[in-house]
Amino acid sequence: MASTTPEGLQIRPRHMDFDLPNPLPRHWNGGDAFKTHLFDAMSVLFPDGERFFIDSVRQFRERIDDPVLREQIRGFIGQEGHHSREHLEYSQRLRDLGYDVGRMEKRARRRIRYTQKRFSPQRQLAATAALEHITAILADGLLRDGAYMVGAHPTMTRLWRWHALEETEHKAVAFDVYNQVCGSRRLLRRAMIMGTFFFVLDTTQGLAHMLRVDGLLWNWRVWRDGIRWMWGKDGVFRPQLRAYLDFFKDGFHPWEHNNLDLLHAAREEFDGARQAA
Repeated sequence: MASTTPEGLQIRPRHMDFDLPNPLPRHWNGGDAFKTHLFDAMSVLFPDGERFFIDSVRQFRERIDDPVLREQIRGFIGQEGHHSREHLEYSQRLRDLGYDVGRMEKRARRRIRYTQKRFSPQRQLAATAALEHITAILADGLLRDGAYMVGAHPTMTRLWRWHALEETEHKAVAFDVYNQVCGSRRLLRRAMIMGTFFFVLDTTQGLAHMLRVDGLLWNWRVWRDGIRWMWGKDGVFRPQLRAYLDFFKDGFHPWEHNNLDLLHAAREEFDGARQAA
């Protein structure tokens, strides 16, 4: 099976240096603790999670004959590696604010070590394909809907939009590799259910910890407004629910959600500015 990423779409890492604010504003996302710490909690998971993604795809690289897909694997690994670097710096900023980032990292690493020890390489790759779909639909929402980051610190907005752009570019790479070396839809669905559970669990635990440090854990208005922002009538996550469920359909492929127009606009935002500079 060949790559199914749109023809001509090159996947290349961008060497970015965001110079994150130091100190990081405690509530950098529009002054809102819930919105800020939701992103913070996800960020803490990324460095170890993306190394796991890289390892799971790399295990099968030599079994891929299609030269286009092999080149996309190379780009995928490069992009994920750069994401890890920037989010590690982000984690240090959170440590400096007094959050127990190490505890969150240890919890994620334990689960990854267990997965790598107990699960077959195919199951590890299925987990990567599933979680890449989650990050792809979150990326689509962030690039599409300004409500994700109203009033956010401009450097943090740029960091997250860069990450979203590259997640969109490589959203089908792990999926295509999985289809070539395994292809079981049943295994893929199981991986999505498990991956969703632990992604939500780890993110919620990280969010709760940071709110506790801020003295806001038991502030019901923070939770009410945060849940409404996510899942209310105009919630940022509601439009992504159908895209998430599409993953469970027979024959689904990530590029069925064709957002090339959004991707090209985001590329111009980053690549056009770099070329002008």
